[in-house]
Amino acid sequence: MKEVKVNVYGADVVCASCVNAPTSKDIFDWVQPNLKRKFSHLDFTFNYIDINDIESHSDYDQSLVERIQEDELFYPLITMNDEIVADGYIQLPQLTKYVESHFSE
Repeated sequence: MKEVKVNVYGADVVCASCVNAPTSKDIFDWVQPNLKRKFSHLDFTFNYIDINDIESHSDYDQSLVERIQEDELFYPLITMNDEIVADGYIQLPQLTKYVESHFSE
């Protein structure tokens, strides 16, 4: 079974340009059952990374957080196996398309 590590980077506050969008935590809670149901043959691990909690960031996480803080990327941001999949306004089709092209056979 292929392993897929999914990280959702975000903050408790909705980003300024994402007024009607769900919070990062909502995305984190929503993406798990959707991906597990659609791709039951994959072994998903999900992590939520608070961009304001600098204590627990790896160097890779910190590099992404800095790019978010510099407005190069937007949160929520989703990576799969350390590859950026989506940021800002997250939609299920963009996630499923990525999984199908990278992890499904």
